[in-house]
Amino acid sequence: MQSNKKTTFLALLCVIAMSWGLLGSAAKAQDDNYRERADQAVSINPNAPKTAAKQYFVEFRSRSALSYGHTFLVHGKLNAKGGVGPVTKEMVAGLHPATDSSIPWMIGHIIPVISEQGWSDGDNEDEYITAAYRILLTQDEYAQVSAYIRKHQKNSPLWHAVLYNCNAWVGDVAKFMGLKAPENTLAYPEDYITKLAALNGGKATRPNPQLPPAPLPGVAGTKPAAKPTASAKPPAAAKPAVTAAANPAAAKPATPKPQTLASPAPTAAAGEPQTVR
Repeated sequence: MQSNKKTTFLALLCVIAMSWGLLGSAAKAQDDNYRERADQAVSINPNAPKTAAKQYFVEFRSRSALSYGHTFLVHGKLNAKGGVGPVTKEMVAGLHPATDSSIPWMIGHIIPVISEQGWSDGDNEDEYITAAYRILLTQDEYAQVSAYIRKHQKNSPLWHAVLYNCNAWVGDVAKFMGLKAPENTLAYPEDYITKLAALNGGKATRPNPQLPPAPLPGVAGTKPAAKPTASAKPPAAAKPAVTAAANPAAAKPATPKPQTLASPAPTAAAGEPQTVR
């Protein structure tokens, strides 16, 4: 029995060592790629006023979730009204554990796991956005940045909650754009985006001020409510106004995204409330 325990323990150590080795190799390849493109990096003025030439954008975002949230970016061309418009899956880039299962997310707090670098559940739903910081670009600037984003997606095979997470991934894109990125990649996503904006002389917007702060996983009383149902939506414009007193459900604020790609139960990450995905 004792021998079996020792064998299992040694096997676990080997798996962890191999995984960290893979992450180290991936990180080195990514660093090499970053250095190779350093001389091609664009130098963007994040506070430049909107002009007719700046018809493209990169918007760094954070959103709520049952866990501690997610950091990602959307990019593309502004619509005819000068806004982002509906976000499609193709416009989203970020880093998160692969598959819809919560298992890779939980394992990724111990050893690196296979990642995905695009859209995840909730990224294109504005009601769950907690902070956003938009940078306007010219067509030439956007061509360089979007090319880097695509290459960055191909060179990011692993996710780890501490060593390389969604904050770190987005920060690399910001650095390529000549921006300053927060050093603390373990901050809550909303705090990371807010700090990113402040470091570059800007201010992050909060599209949904009524949305509660990110919950602390495993802490009593912080579990977010379920996604609002049809009955909780405000009445149509043609109908008489309904007061909160007459209909409490009508005054119900937006709530955090009830599920995200690879999100565990709230109690799964009780020991690491400051990690982000």
